[in-house]
Amino acid sequence: MQPAFYDPNIPYEENDSRGPALLSQNLKPKLREITKKQKFLDFEVNLPFGIPSGPLLNSRFLKAAFEFGFDVNHYKTRRSIPFPVNQFPNVLFVDVDGDLTIEKAKKSVIGKKSTQKNPSDYTITNSFGNPSQKAEEWQHDMKKALTYEGDGQLLIASAVGTIQQGFSDEDYYNDFALTARLANETGVKVIEVNLSCPNVASEGILCYSPDAVEAICRKSKEAIGSTHLLAKAGYFSHDQQEILEKILKKILPFISGIAAINTIPAAVVDERGNQALPGKGRLTSGICGAGIKWAGVDMVKRLSHLRDKLHADFAIIGVGGVMTPDDYLEYRAVGADCVQSATGAMWNPYLAYEIWKRENNEA
Repeated sequence: MQPAFYDPNIPYEENDSRGPALLSQNLKPKLREITKKQKFLDFEVNLPFGIPSGPLLNSRFLKAAFEFGFDVNHYKTRRSIPFPVNQFPNVLFVDVDGDLTIEKAKKSVIGKKSTQKNPSDYTITNSFGNPSQKAEEWQHDMKKALTYEGDGQLLIASAVGTIQQGFSDEDYYNDFALTARLANETGVKVIEVNLSCPNVASEGILCYSPDAVEAICRKSKEAIGSTHLLAKAGYFSHDQQEILEKILKKILPFISGIAAINTIPAAVVDERGNQALPGKGRLTSGICGAGIKWAGVDMVKRLSHLRDKLHADFAIIGVGGVMTPDDYLEYRAVGADCVQSATGAMWNPYLAYEIWKRENNEA
């Protein structure tokens, strides 16, 4: 099956200038008759489903996603300063046998340019490094993307901090807040701080550090005022449950919701055992797709349990391995207020329509 949004067969820059891929495939959206909306945060959305930060690089990608019925979509993570993309290739298939458990992820997995699997079983690695243009450039395009929001649709901005020469931890946290403020200036109604990207070797995964997470969420909320703030988290093992609860208690005053999960990091090698993705610090990259659904569903269950335990009010966005309508329904059944798909949507532009049909019991 041909990719529909991001095309992993061509470099990031070509995707950015020419994509999404479906534009050259003469694919057309299918009409939906919306008779009832559903609540997500303070908004009425047609379907609480969309695409997380990752495959939607610019306003053209967002326009296509909204037109094809993905109603809650992220603009790809942006920074306060220009930042280069990791070296091509950025996406490889990973033929995982069943679930990519934490134990399996401790060993290397093999990355390939192609796979014989069915698209609903795709597992991939993606390694971009959160590239970004100058702030004024992405702000201009984000404003344009907002004009493509239809009735019952929602654009979410994703923001990340950048470690710069001479930065203290405090400076780094302040840069998250600066990027959030820059995103807020575009008029978006929801901003997510990305605390869980494994694909920038120098920055690491922040979401397991309670003090860092609290500082970033507090500073970012102060910077954006009444705009909703989301925190993007990675997978917390059951041994990390106390840390998860501690972090949640710290950030509840600042956030409106949590999105989980991002990816599961693993070492990716070629069939000879060499690092598959070229460049320094890229042996380990994030794995997403069908093989990590178990982890996303598990995190949503546990977040939902904590929400009940703490009598808290926050939204849960379930992400990870959503390839079919059944996957969407599984996430919803365990407590997700909204569900998103990156890998599934990359190859199936009709995934949102298929989910809408299932929810409305249409043949």
